[in-house]
This record gives sequence, C-alpha cells and structure tokens, in this order.
Amino acid sequence: MQRHAVTTLFLVVCLCTCLLITVRPCTGESFANAATYKRIVSLSPGITEALFFLRAEDRVIGVTTYCQKPPRAANKEKIGTIMEINTEKVISLKPDLVIATDLTNSKDIKKLKNLGINVVIFNISKDFKQLCHVFLDLGKLLGKEEEASSMIAASKKMIIRTQKKVEGLSRKKVFVQLGSKPLFAVTRDYFINDFIEYAGGKNIFKNAKSGLISREEVVRLNPDIIIITTMGITGEKEQKSWQHYKTINAVKNNNIYLVDSDRMCSPTPVSFAEFLEEIVKILHPEASKG
Repeated sequence: MQRHAVTTLFLVVCLCTCLLITVRPCTGESFANAATYKRIVSLSPGITEALFFLRAEDRVIGVTTYCQKPPRAANKEKIGTIMEINTEKVISLKPDLVIATDLTNSKDIKKLKNLGINVVIFNISKDFKQLCHVFLDLGKLLGKEEEASSMIAASKKMIIRTQKKVEGLSRKKVFVQLGSKPLFAVTRDYFINDFIEYAGGKNIFKNAKSGLISREEVVRLNPDIIIITTMGITGEKEQKSWQHYKTINAVKNNNIYLVDSDRMCSPTPVSFAEFLEEIVKILHPEASKG
C-alpha cells in the first residue's frame, strides 16, 4: 500500500510539474511593476529552473522539496511540496511574489492572498508552444522580457536543427510510461508528446482518451521503444517487469530506456531543446551521430 501511494504521488508530481503554462495573476496586478519583485517563492520545479535561467537566482528565496534543477536550487529554503506548502514558512520569508500552480492547495493560496501577498498561478500546458508562453510571461514578471524572448528564439533554432537530423527517417512507435500504479502513458494532452514527435517518433497513446492504460494495450500496440521516467525507486523495477512481455518489439530489441523524470517532466524551453537531443539518441541513434 505504501509503495502504491509513493508511485501515485510521483505520478501526480510529475504531471503537475510538466503541465504548467497560462499565467493568471490572482491579485490583478499587471506586469508593469515586475522589476520590483525581489523576494520570490516558487512552488514548481519547472518555474524554479526558469527563474534561474533568467538570472533571477538572487531573487528566489524559497522553493519546493522537488526543486532540484539547477543543483544550486536545492540550497534555497524549502517551503513544502508542490501541492502541500507550509504557509507559515512562506509567510516568514516575507515574499513579495509567490508563483504557484493550479494544483497548489486553494486554501493556502487564499491564506497568502488575504495577507496581501501577491500570488501568480500557472495552469496546465499541452505543448512546447505554450511552454514558451510561460517562459515569456516569467520574463515579464521579472522585467526580463527581452532576455526570455532571446532564449526562446535560440531554443527554437536548436530544435529545428535537431528535427532536421531525423527528417525522412521512419517514425518508430514509442510508449512513454509516467507511472506504474496506475500504469500511465503520455497522450496528446501533455507536452511530453512533443518530445516524441519532434524526435521523429510516433506516440502510440497520442489519441487515447485517458493516460490510464493497461499492459495489454501496450502489448497490442507493440511499441518499438519504451521510455520510462525514473519514478523514484520504481523505474528499474518497471524496466525489468517489461522483460516478461517477449512479443513487444521494444523488449525483443532491448529498447527499454530509463530517463530522468526531472529532465522530461519539468523543462523550460531551454532545457526542452537540450533534452530533445537525448530523446533523438534513443529513437534514432544513427541520426544523433550527425
């Protein structure tokens, strides 16, 4: 039961860190006073990494226990998890801006707002395009819109170069596993689908109505490649469990890979472009040598 709870928690955390986008300032403040924010608390690993990319490290005073990128972020004060924050700890840090997600406990958000703390919430994202929007909005929040735009442009150019490497190659069928109990796959509603398609692959569960799937469905769709996010301590166990399904092409050809959940589930436009090259190495190793 405890193992099931841990895996389910990982799945929720992975999804809520990788699906963030549209900004909505809760207090109604515009971006006009962005440069005045000097004490920021981030409640999302992806947001934290973006803040560091935008050279706002000195303004970040608090992060979640899941904020591990870049490594320096781990040295910041911890204020709880993505969904359950220690509001007293946040308040004690005296932030002038809290950047939350729509999975942050609404009661905690209300408490912070009632104390006059400015809170900005990001909603669910579905693709790389929206991921760029959030990065740009963060740039506006920090008074660094020009820098954000420049980084986005560079990331897009890097992605185009990577995509050219796989032009004309056959699209291998890919299954990306985010959770084990329950078994959860990436659909078109998650920007991880862009990782697969940009790298020249075909997501076998792209059009599934839900990410909740069965192993029988995986066997039937017969992926050429299985990619498993590390999922804490369960990743290697899942990798071994698939070995029992000898009819799957990915199993027959030893194409089952573990990838770092932080890199896949909570990227910025910059780290998305960088990690895309790693996905190309998995799907098309012959192209990655070029």
